Amino acid sequence: MPAAAREPSARYMAHAGPVLVDSGPLIALFNGADRWHVPVLDWLKTHASVTLISTWCVTTEVCALLARRIHNDCALDFLRWVQRGGLTLDHADEGSLVDMLRISERFASLPFDLADASIAEAAARLKIRHLLSIDADFEVYRDRAGRPLVNLLSR
Repeated sequence: MPAAAREPSARYMAHAGPVLVDSGPLIALFNGADRWHVPVLDWLKTHASVTLISTWCVTTEVCALLARRIHNDCALDFLRWVQRGGLTLDHADEGSLVDMLRISERFASLPFDLADASIAEAAARLKIRHLLSIDADFEVYRDRAGRPLVNLLSR
């Protein structure tokens, strides 16, 4: 069966707790031409009651990329959506930078991405294992117990 015709996995479909969100799904949500726009929108419609949480590092990356790829107005629309409660912004604590650096050093073989490190750090600190990402490399990140983070957009 072709990949596009397969049913999404149970992981893709079911979740009720808080979810961390990486920049890719947020960019796709605000860019109708992005190939991930429809899958992200469908997931969000199916899980309308889920609390979406992200970091300031991710928010900065999303704004920069939306402004560069589409228009400044798109980045402003994203910020207005956040302001209306579409996304909860996590506030890093005093130890977050140390932990992000530790995570970045641990996974130094991957291309450096502060936004990814901030999501992995927030996942450990907030004890959230579930995330939305379009990055394949998120599967390498682990929580403090050594368990992989669960990407709910993986099919």
